Formats: sequence, C-alpha cells, structure tokens
Amino acid sequence: MGGVKRVSTATAADATGTGTGAARSPGSAGAAGANLEMLRSHNAALVLGLLRDAGGEGISRLELAERTGLTPQAVSKITARLREQGLAAEAGRRASTGGKPRTVLRLVPEAGHAVGVHLDRDELRVVLVDLDGAVVGERCEELDLGAGAEAVLGAVCGAVRGVVERLGRGTGAAEGGSAATEGGAGTGSGALAGSGGLAGVGALAGVGSLVGVGVALPGPLDHAHGVLHRVTGFPEWDGFPLRDALAERLGVPVVVDKDTNAAALGLAAGGEEGAAGGSFAYLHLGTGLGAGLVIGGTVHRGARTGAGEFGHQVIQLDGPLCECGNRGCVEVLCLGAVARGDVAEAARVLGVAAGNLVGLLDIDVVLLGGRTVAGAPEAYVRGVGDVLGARARREGVRGGAVPVRVAPRGERVVAEGAAQLLLAPLFGRGVG
Repeated sequence: MGGVKRVSTATAADATGTGTGAARSPGSAGAAGANLEMLRSHNAALVLGLLRDAGGEGISRLELAERTGLTPQAVSKITARLREQGLAAEAGRRASTGGKPRTVLRLVPEAGHAVGVHLDRDELRVVLVDLDGAVVGERCEELDLGAGAEAVLGAVCGAVRGVVERLGRGTGAAEGGSAATEGGAGTGSGALAGSGGLAGVGALAGVGSLVGVGVALPGPLDHAHGVLHRVTGFPEWDGFPLRDALAERLGVPVVVDKDTNAAALGLAAGGEEGAAGGSFAYLHLGTGLGAGLVIGGTVHRGARTGAGEFGHQVIQLDGPLCECGNRGCVEVLCLGAVARGDVAEAARVLGVAAGNLVGLLDIDVVLLGGRTVAGAPEAYVRGVGDVLGARARREGVRGGAVPVRVAPRGERVVAEGAAQLLLAPLFGRGVG
C-alpha cells in the first residue's frame, strides 16, 4: 500500500460507540448543535423510538406516557420540542373512550438522514437512509482497500458526497449501478439543521438534516476510538485513525465499526431476532468471514471491542495457512472450498464453526449473509442447518436445533447497519 499516512487525531472528539459522539473538524464547530443535544436525552429517545415504531398510524400522548412511564406533562414538553424541530407531526385524531378525540403523532422520517458506508476489501457501498431506516440513495463501486489511505479516503468522501448531494436536490434516486430508490429524501431543511454539513467534500446546499456517517469494514479494529488494527490481508492499516481522518475531511460526526457488528446492529434495530432481549449471531461470508453477536438485544463487542472474530477460530490444527498467521482457520477452509466450487463443503465448514458458537453462547438463531452466501443461499442454509441439527440430536437439545435463516436486506445489510450506528442511539436502541 506504499505506507499508510498517519492523520492527526486532535481535530475530532472521541466517538464512544453511542453514535452521537460528534467528531468535528476545525471548521465545523456546529457539528453537534443544540438539536443533537436534545436528541441525546434519554427520555426524548424513548419517545422518538415509540413514534418510529408506531409508523404512519401514529401514537397519542397518553399512550406515550403509559409506555414510557413518563408523566403526561413531560411527554407534552418532549413532543412539543419534537414538533418544533420538525421531527414529529400530527397524524390525525383517534376516538377516545371518554372526552374529546385524542391527537396522534407520527415521526417525520425525512427530518433526518444518516449515511452508511460499507468499506469492503474490493468494493465500496454507500447508502443514505432516513430516520425510518429507509434507503433513499445508494452508490456502489469497485475499490481496492490496498490502494493507499489517500485513495481510499478520497473514494469514500466522493461517494458520500454523491448520495448527500441529493438531499439538497430533494430526491432520493440511487446511483452507481443500483436500482433507483426514488423519493423520500426531503429537502434537507429538516430538524437537524446546524449539524455541520460536508464542508470537507464540497459546498453542499441544504444538508442540515444529516446526522453523520457510519463506516463499517473488516476487523479487527478499535470501535471506541475508530482506529484500525491489522485488517486481515491488509496489515499496513494497523494503527490508522480512520474515524478521525474521515471526520476531518467530512466535517460531520463519524463512527467506525466492524462490518459484522454494524450488520447485527441494523438487524436488531430493524426488529429482527434478538431485538427484544434475545440473542442471535449474524455470520457474514464474503471476501472474509466474521460474526456479529447480539446478546440480550444489544451488540456484544467485548471489553476491547474485539468480539466476533469468528473466522479465525482454528478447527484444523494442520490445515492451510491463513492470512492471519494461524493454520486451519474457518475462514481459510471455507473460502478455499468456495474457490474450488464446493459449496456443500463450504457450508459444512461454516456449520461446524456455527455449532461451536451455538454451543458456547446458546444463542436463539443464526442469520447468514454476505456476497458468497447470496450466491447460493439455500445451499448455505441447508448445509449449516444440517450440521446444527445433527449436533442438537446428539446432545438431546430440548426444542431441537437452533434455526438458520438468510438475513434480510441482502448485500445492503452492512451499509444499512453502518447508518444505524448513528440512528439507533437517537431512538434509544442499545448499540453495545
């Protein structure tokens, strides 16, 4: 890669994993304005989360008070502020059991947006989502993660500009070879105005609704500080402060996490298994292999943010050499079978590793994703399921084997999850 240039970390504040730690560049003092301060309020986040869950039908103030445990007066103050800032609006009236009809409120999805970036070893995917998590803009292009820091950062900033510019034009059409996603992006004059804009990538009019940018890529990395470690296959990135480097260029909050953690967060925030206090493992098989773990409804990263290095568990002591330096890792065995065209063997190996994970954590469900799985989803579900089923029968597991399914959202699952690194905390969702 010709050596990765170190970028000063003094220009951005720490993002601690909540998604709301504003990383600011010198010229973006308003990157975390009063609006974001209000959104950080726990009670406001609870109310916003319920508004989003209610959808277009809306929810009354009385119901909000009942479900949050807040007083009706507190709910009225919170919803008044949300309405002032354009985050909530009336959704009509509902018949009451006594007295006058109740006014119901709904979330205004176009009042805020977040960018999700999936930085893969050979591909860059960027999505723009609204507060509902709906994709309103997308770009996808080839990328070489080993091309050097300046080339990679330039590509990311250019792709982010490409999707965010559409906020100023009031359209959400997708770009870069993907099907168009028309409408819904709004005018960019929403409630989060004053959040900084993208001065580092050009003067973009009307991007005040942008909350920030979430970036997901292969690990290992330090999520709390946004610093990369020895990315498998690309050790030259070791120690690179990716979060601060991008925040300096973009002028908005940036959060960095592993691709598998981001995907798991997006799935949990979207109401998949584990969202309500359960547990699941998301296994991502693409150019590499990793896992995102949701335990108790929250993404589990571990004390050093290193959990989920699933692909580098050794299951064959004298196996082939892996790029991580070990022999017989699940990743090298699985990808080797894929390269030979032996999907059944790849699925069997993945199933053995998944069985180890299920046995260790007693999780509720296994979700499969990634480009390689997308090429033969039924074969991978069947192969992994067969291994888990045989193990459950041997052990006499009550209730049978842990179910195996393909994760929803296809190849967007990581990028959409990266956007949730910013959005989930605004709605009181646990991010680990």
